[in-house]
Amino acid sequence: MSLNAMLFEGIHVFAGVSPVVDMVSVFMARYFPVVIAVFVLFFIFRRNSLKEKLFVLCFIFLSALISRGILAAVVKFFYYHPRPFETFNFTPLVYSFGNSFPSGHASILFALAFAVWFFNKKWGIWLSAGALLNGVGRIFVGVHFPADIIGGMFVALAAVFIARLLIYRFYLFPRSTESSPQKSV
Repeated sequence: MSLNAMLFEGIHVFAGVSPVVDMVSVFMARYFPVVIAVFVLFFIFRRNSLKEKLFVLCFIFLSALISRGILAAVVKFFYYHPRPFETFNFTPLVYSFGNSFPSGHASILFALAFAVWFFNKKWGIWLSAGALLNGVGRIFVGVHFPADIIGGMFVALAAVFIARLLIYRFYLFPRSTESSPQKSV
């Protein structure tokens, strides 16, 4: 058995033991992303100026779009990995379909957290912890392996750096169409 499968079994073995733990895990896996999104929106709209709000919104949105909409989708297209409930033939606590690697939830939630981190490290750490809790919840309910969550985290990290390069290149430092002024001698 692989390390990935052993780690999965070590977390998922507690599913079905307690209805309260199952309920909390289902909440973390399915509904907690909405809580994280609300906190991200609150973070954006507490910026001082409209220009700053728009900049932060664009950066965070671009990071999430690149992470989930492009990078994770490309990896999922070229690499198929079945979900744990398909591999081990059990009924998960929540249902999810399609390719399991990388986790789409992890890729978008970590992208939000890492993008916020560029503006406020404390908020970024809290949101990263929230994304990690969602990931553990998705392992617990049986729809992801630990490697899926870690893969989503790395996809998100790459996406945030790509978004940062794009934003800083085209938003803060646009190309000038004029030639640079010459010193007269």
